[in-house]
Amino acid sequence: MKNNPSLKLLLTLLSIVIVFHLCILFKIIPYTIAWGGQLQNDSEMYVFEVISIVINLFLGFVLMMKSNYLKFYFKEKIVNIILWFFVVLFALNTLGNLFAKTTFEKSFSILTLLYAFLIWRVVKAGNKKTKTN
Repeated sequence: MKNNPSLKLLLTLLSIVIVFHLCILFKIIPYTIAWGGQLQNDSEMYVFEVISIVINLFLGFVLMMKSNYLKFYFKEKIVNIILWFFVVLFALNTLGNLFAKTTFEKSFSILTLLYAFLIWRVVKAGNKKTKTN
């Protein structure tokens, strides 16, 4: 599973997205372009950005468990359930991004749709491997 191109692309994209959220958190990038333009103040921004970073890190760890990059891991069934949850979450987030106030945020619908598709491919590839072994 380590050689799965979808997995490698996902981990790369996750790293970039985490850096993006860190840039917002440290005010290198204005928070007005994120979260559909709905954030009203710094306090809201800190909460949303920290939650986003934690969720993205969690997804990264789950993907690393799926690929056996990490020796500590949840059971395979739990990993798959978590990944299916993220497929649905990113599919719904794609719809939310399409209705965002800023064009920049709307453009993230492409990224979230790509995430949903790539995670789906990782889960499906992992299930094929499990069935053939």
